[in-house]
Amino acid sequence: MGSLSNESFDDFLDSLKRAGVVISNERELRERLAEAQRWRYAFTTLASNGRQIGIRFEDQGQGVNEAEIHRTFTAFQFPERSEALFAASLKAEH
Repeated sequence: MGSLSNESFDDFLDSLKRAGVVISNERELRERLAEAQRWRYAFTTLASNGRQIGIRFEDQGQGVNEAEIHRTFTAFQFPERSEALFAASLKAEH
């Protein structure tokens, strides 16, 4: 239980949303992650470059819970670089 292979990108995305992150074009994101063999890598790529296809991660307006986001990335065993790229995508304007 809780092994890396059994963790779901659905659980990961739901955790981000509970932390106050709004996902634009969430359906496309979920479809792409479902198709990916390595969903963590695919997520990091889409967090960095997904704006071109309408995938954006944004603050709900009430402020995101950065500590909860950090716990989520740690719990799902993402590399620190992935978390940093995601944080940058949250702050990106447009």
